[in-house]
Parts: sequence; C-alpha cells; structure tokens
Amino acid sequence: MESTLKDIRDGSSVLDLDPKATVGGGVEDLYGEDCATEEQLVTPWTISVASGYSLLRDPRHNKGLAFTEKERDAHYLCGLLPPVVASQELQERKLMANIRNYQVPLQKYMAMMDLQERNERLFYKLLVDNVEELLPIVYTPTVGEACQKYGSIFRRPQGLYISLKEKGKILEVLKNWPERSIQVIVVTDGERILGLGDLGCQGMGIPVGKLALYTALGGVRPSACLPITIDVGTNNEKLLENEFYIGLKRRRATGKEYSDFLHEFMCAVKQNYGEKVLIQFEDFANHNAFELLTKYGTTHLVFNDDIQGTASVVLAGLVAALKLLGGTLGDHKFLFLGAGEAGTGIAELIALEMSRQTKCPIEETRKKIWLVDSKGLIVGSRKDSLQHFKKPWAHEHEPVKDLVDAVKVVKPTVLIGTSGVGKQFTKEVVEAMASCNEKPLIMALSNPTSQSECTAEEAYTWTQGRAIFASGSPFDPVEYDGKTFVPGQANNAYIFPGFGLGLVISGAIRVHDNMLLAASEALANQVTQENFEKGMIYPPFSNIRKISANIAANVAAKAYELGLATRLPQPENLLKYAESCMYSPVYRSYR
Repeated sequence: MESTLKDIRDGSSVLDLDPKATVGGGVEDLYGEDCATEEQLVTPWTISVASGYSLLRDPRHNKGLAFTEKERDAHYLCGLLPPVVASQELQERKLMANIRNYQVPLQKYMAMMDLQERNERLFYKLLVDNVEELLPIVYTPTVGEACQKYGSIFRRPQGLYISLKEKGKILEVLKNWPERSIQVIVVTDGERILGLGDLGCQGMGIPVGKLALYTALGGVRPSACLPITIDVGTNNEKLLENEFYIGLKRRRATGKEYSDFLHEFMCAVKQNYGEKVLIQFEDFANHNAFELLTKYGTTHLVFNDDIQGTASVVLAGLVAALKLLGGTLGDHKFLFLGAGEAGTGIAELIALEMSRQTKCPIEETRKKIWLVDSKGLIVGSRKDSLQHFKKPWAHEHEPVKDLVDAVKVVKPTVLIGTSGVGKQFTKEVVEAMASCNEKPLIMALSNPTSQSECTAEEAYTWTQGRAIFASGSPFDPVEYDGKTFVPGQANNAYIFPGFGLGLVISGAIRVHDNMLLAASEALANQVTQENFEKGMIYPPFSNIRKISANIAANVAAKAYELGLATRLPQPENLLKYAESCMYSPVYRSYR
C-alpha cells in the first residue's frame, strides 16, 4: 500500500517527517480518567461539579438507580430518584431483557442510542459484556438501515456536522465541540455508505457506530472520540426530494471546491487537536479515499478503514487459514471480485506480506494476485484506461469477461469478494472453485448482509462442506452432512479499535504499512486450535478486549521500532500498558 502511494507522492514516505508538517498540541487526560483505578473516587466535573437534576441529565456521570444513598445525599439527588438502589449488573440484565423484546433490529439500535445519550457507562457495559449479540445492532448490518432512515430517527446531535456553509470557519466549528482532549476522529462524507451508496449527511451513523466500538472494543475513552460528517451535498435524488432529509439539499461538490474544503478541514483538525490525533476516513468514494490517503499520509496521522483496516483483517484471516490450507502465502493464488478501495487495499497488503516473507520484490508478488472489476479480468491490454490504483494489477493475459471464466483460467486457491454487489458468487462460480481446490477459501466481504457475494450456507452446500468461509456481515452456524460449520466474520472491528489504541498509547504521528502487518499478525495469533476445528479463521468476538490489547501492543511496538512514537520512554511491557490504558465502563464512586 505504502509502495503504491509512495509512487503517487513522488517518492515521499510516511517516515520522512517534514518539520513544516508538524505542529504543537496533543491530548492529555485532564481529569485522571485513564490513570485512576476503578476504586479511586472521582469528581463528576462538567463545567462545574455536576449535581442534582443536571447530574441525572449528564450521560457521562449519570448512574440512574445505581447512585448510592451517600451519593444521593452529597449530590442533591434525594427525591429525584425512586428509593431503590440497583447495581449496574441489575440494570444491565433489565436493559438486555428489554432490548431482546424488540423484534425489529432498528428498534434495538434506537434503544441502544437512547441509552448512550442518557447513561454512557451502562451503554458500554452492555456492549462489552454482550458484544457478539449487540455488535450487529450498533454496527453492520443494522447501522446501514439506520443511516438510510437517519433523517426520520434523528433526535439529538451525536457529533459534528461540518457543511459547505462553514467554509472558511471550520476551525471555529471544531471549537464548538465541548471536549478538548480528542484522540480519535472518524470522519465521513457519506458518499459510499457500506454497500448502500450515497447517503449524504445521513452517513453520520457510521462515525458514531465506529467510535462506539473504539471505546467498547479498543478501550479509547468516549470523551476522546469525535464523530464528524462532512456535508458537501448528495447526488441521491430520493434524499434531495425527501422533506425529512437533514443535510444540504444540493448536488455534491467536486474538484477544487471539494479538495479545498477537505484541506481546510484537515488543517483545522491539526491546528485544534495537535499532531497525534488519529483521523480515520470512513466510507469515502474510491477516488477521494485514495487521494486523501495519498495527500495526507505524510503530514497527518490518517487511517482509512475501508482500505487499510479491511486489508489488515483479511490478511489476518488468510495467515490463520494457512493452518488449514497448508503452505505459505506465496504458495497460493488470489482472485478478487471488486477492484475498488477495499479490493486493491487488501491485494496490496497481501503482496507486501508475501514480499516480506519471500524477500521478492513486490512487483513479483503482485503477479500471484488477480482482480476482476465490472469490465472483467484486469489485464495489461486495459492498462491505459484504468484508474491509477488498478494499474499495478494489470497482468499480461487474454481478456476474460466473466467471473466464472476467470476462476477457471486463474485457478485461485482463494476467492475474495469486495464488489459491494450481492449474489455474485453463484453456484457455478463456487463449484468452479471447488473443482480446482480440496479446501477452497471463499471470503464474501461485502456489507451489509444483503450485499454479500454469497451466504455461508451456499458456500458450504455447493462445496460439499469443503469450503473455508468468511464474510463481512455475520451469518449463523450452518449444519451440513452432520457437521456444524461456524462461519468467520472478517469484521474490521477486529482491527481498528486495537490499532487505534496502539497509535494512541505510543503517541504515534504517522501510520505505516508495517503497523498494519503487525496488527494482522497479532490477530492471526489469537486463533486457537479449537477455533480451527470448527472451520473458523477468526477468534470469537467474546475475547475482543484481549484481542485489541494484543493488537495495540504489537502496533505500538512497531511504532517505536520505526521511530514514529512520541510517548517516551517506551513502556517495558506494552501489553500490560495497553490493558492499563483501556477505558472501563464500570461505574465509579463519587465524592
């Protein structure tokens, strides 16, 4: 990835630190949230000490019925709550029972968002303790429907909306956000939300959902997270005609107008929050996603989850799958359906890891990887008409139009779908994979579930139970021929929370490809023999906090090794340090 971007940047690398690109600033734990133990008493600061009715309306400090009698006396809560004192565990059981009573996933999503707005710690306690059940609710696939209907379900702002109306004063808008110590920003312009297309301003559900996972899974404290939607208009005619649409009712800005606006945003973020704030680009259209990563990768701490996060989690699955397939990465052939930001990002990271393992030039290892786009197999004769990020994958071969023919010609051991279009891995395609492989590895990665290239049941059935299967959205276990198969989920939530935590705890100022490889390695190492026996190539999400801590430690170690870390001296035990920095959703006792 870095090698491709380096060519586009005229040779500049993320390791070439330009003093002109650095500014002062940064973040610190002003109120001792990170360094205090759970047993220590804390003061519920807002602008002043929160008490009485205002304390019950402050989601960061509200505990509802869990306030003790002593706390109720000290903070003027007597009479404002019923007399019973409930534990956080009891509150959790009650709320989970309520959520399970809802039949519609969107209702569960709205119930979780309501909880986040009134009791932050209880929201994260539910999410941490019930991650496998609630992850599909607060993130994909339900968040896709939430974004489609965001205008109708919008109640109160959960992040910053920066529209073209604010051009020239973005820095002032950033200062309107009440928190000053921001460590992670997730930003979208809403142009390519999951596989649902241009949702404009309603894409805010994605940054909100991602940052909830940064806290629940990665332990980054909520007050250090900032969701942002850049509203430059939408080309979605249905939204433009919808009276409930909450964004700018104009066509999307493009060209210089767009790039100037994004540049003002990037400069303002750095000026306001400093060098070490992580800016995660989310669901930008392909052309803008690559351009932003190329332009700001050497001057800001930037990360694109669709390109880099997806690549890292898929590579981890491939490395783990080698225990089932045998051989090394270099012994296998890969065929992608989809040559956008996700597909080319994954392909580049696989090629980079093969190059690292075999000591071969990356130009050689790329020849093991083939991509199919809407016009067929990407081959040399198409090179002049290809977008720049597709050109490295144009190998010499006769043109091939259909995916099934590409499978028959290339004979890949691994088939990866990133097309964003459902049902593309037809029975004929999957059977072609099974005919040339004892254990075909099929990864249907497009989100949400409706856009998956095939289902888990189809993959197992059409290969007579021989497939190793993973998907982007969750599928239930499948029984075939008396055996239960547990599909893996190549969910970016395995990677980005721990990756972000690793950048934060090391004080990293740039993202390098070797950090992505370090994250993949840490994730692959968490897959146990018991998981392999069920056909799983990813560990269960129930261990996600432990997984994230291991990823954070590996990423931080690589940041120190590359000279990109600023938090000195380096902690002796990075794993223990990562665990100690993780936010705990357990209620605190108040003075």
